Amino acid sequence: MKLVTDCAADLPQEDIQKYNITVAPLFIQFPEGEVNSDDITADDFYNRLEAMAPRFPTTAQPSAGIFADIYRKLAELGEDIFSVHISSGLSGTIQSAQLGAAQVPEAKVHLVDTLTLSGGERFQVLAAAKGILAGWKPEAILERLHKIQQSTELIYTLETLDYLARGGRIGRVQALAGSLLRLKPVIHVDRADGKYDTVGKARTIPKALEILVDSVAAKYSPTTPVWATVLHGRFAEQANILASMLQARLRVAKLEIERISPVLGVHTGPGIVGVGVVPISLMEDFG
Repeated sequence: MKLVTDCAADLPQEDIQKYNITVAPLFIQFPEGEVNSDDITADDFYNRLEAMAPRFPTTAQPSAGIFADIYRKLAELGEDIFSVHISSGLSGTIQSAQLGAAQVPEAKVHLVDTLTLSGGERFQVLAAAKGILAGWKPEAILERLHKIQQSTELIYTLETLDYLARGGRIGRVQALAGSLLRLKPVIHVDRADGKYDTVGKARTIPKALEILVDSVAAKYSPTTPVWATVLHGRFAEQANILASMLQARLRVAKLEIERISPVLGVHTGPGIVGVGVVPISLMEDFG
């Protein structure tokens, strides 16, 4: 089987190369032209984003034609395709993938709506990759991905809601808009429908991090080993603080600090820090 995902999974290059993952591009649309999110570094993107304020770029999902081209090339290899994507509650990417698959009837494509994004999506992509390497049947991989989706928490806080509000991604966080934009929201991805929901709000980032960690700690037993991926835009100091707080409250078996993709940074701005957490047992035992 071959594995396809999108750049919203925030996969480091070593993951992509190790597991031979095909990554469909998402695009950033600046006033002067469109840029493939993979073709701009995080720091270059944030420099450009801040320089163009108060204007904001927009994003575009891969077209059905892009997916059709990917599936057609992989189908020529005579293998099934696993295509694992950002939440349908936050993007139309998987709808494009469905339309693309319909254009390539010779390809057997297993489409997966992760109902999450970023580090949460990455967990499912990596599990699919490990299952494929271990020779698991598609049904067994799909079952594991569902368990991971139901057991993953993706939660973050922002310096400002301006970017989410202007990008139209605010969803059920609407109640925090308007006069409350100066507060620091704590937002997670709802496991039921893959949309953003508000966990709490604070007047400062340190207090928002306390709310965030309390929320995560309430979801995982202190005896459950977890894999925690801390993610940030251009907020390294706060990412390090969050990592230390999580280590103090959870049984962290594996910890990473990663940057989010510029295509996600369009909707958050540089002042984002959060974490994806999953029981590490679900990411192992693929042998």
